[in-house]
Amino acid sequence: MTQHDLETPEALVIGGGPAGLMAAEELARAGAHVCVAEARPSLGRKFLMAGKSGLNLTKDEPLTAFRAHYAEAEAWLAPMLHAFGPAKVQDWARALGQEVFTGSSGRVFPTAMKASPLLRAWRARLAGAGVTWRLRWQWQGWTDTGALRFATPEGARALAPAVCVLALGGASWPRLGSDGAWAPWLAERGVALAPFRPANVGVRVAWSAHMQPQFGAPLKGVALIAGAQRVRAECVLSAGGLEGGGIYALSRALREGAALRIDLFPDLDAATLAARLRARPARESAANRLRKALRLSGARLALVNEFLRPLPRDPDALAAALKALSVPVTGMAPMAGAISTAGGVTRDAVDDTLMLRALPGVFVAGEMLDWEAPTGGYLITGCLATGRHAGRTAARWLRHRERTSPEA
Repeated sequence: MTQHDLETPEALVIGGGPAGLMAAEELARAGAHVCVAEARPSLGRKFLMAGKSGLNLTKDEPLTAFRAHYAEAEAWLAPMLHAFGPAKVQDWARALGQEVFTGSSGRVFPTAMKASPLLRAWRARLAGAGVTWRLRWQWQGWTDTGALRFATPEGARALAPAVCVLALGGASWPRLGSDGAWAPWLAERGVALAPFRPANVGVRVAWSAHMQPQFGAPLKGVALIAGAQRVRAECVLSAGGLEGGGIYALSRALREGAALRIDLFPDLDAATLAARLRARPARESAANRLRKALRLSGARLALVNEFLRPLPRDPDALAAALKALSVPVTGMAPMAGAISTAGGVTRDAVDDTLMLRALPGVFVAGEMLDWEAPTGGYLITGCLATGRHAGRTAARWLRHRERTSPEA
């Protein structure tokens, strides 16, 4: 790499996902000349994948309740979520020509139910603001002189921007670009990191062969319990275990060792269940009582047969077991299959502007930061909000640097 390979853009964003694009837009809005470097052949690949089953942008609920889903990160994310929370996310989508609607659960989706129309409109708006992008530019850390080193289709390149925003994602979905490869390079520069951990991920269960016909079946009409958490949501039985929204919502508690229990009748108390069981003829088998008295069938019945045999004959004992069926979890699904990750750049490693304390002029946004939130609109909103904040504060830092530079 020669001196002629060195470029000096005014503002550089590394990572073309929601956080990076939001940071780029804020920098451009402040008048900066912005370049986005993205390792993949196109922008927003994980964003597009998230929209395949319906792009859940945010959750329409009071901001206090919304922020609570960010757990201990709520305190430091609060100003960013206040500035760009659920209502602002909806306004943002509408401004891109994408109408939204709120489902019965409060989740907000584009009317088109896809990410691609929104992303196309966003790219066009960014291009109109002068933002450029370099695709297939894979960041590889720093050169000996402190420039940012990239592997590109044209060979090795180096950029020395006046200001930089890192938005490279966490360590899930490596095939879409979020592989966590950046962690050693930041650690070498004195940036404090928390270990990556899978979040919004399924759990492993060692099923018997009898469960194979149930693989792919949804588990509906249940409540899932882990520690002090209880959620009414569906999950899916897979060959590896359990996955889906209900499990994802509990993944942190399960990752930290909480036992998994399932209330198979969340709308009935144990006394009612016991009374219905007791009303059946005494000579009837316990299995028949489940089918006839409680109409238990499908995946729910399969779980009872898997984990509760021999079935208790006593109606009270059987009812209590049905209200808290214990599912032995053998571990979490691999991080590469997780929707998101915890860990990354710690809160103490950045100041309130999201600038790295160890690297002045370098800001961080999105899932690179050590926070986690459940699916349901919280992840995307968090990425957009931190990206917006990093872009705005990076623009202010850049302008302050220009004003105070000896050459100004």
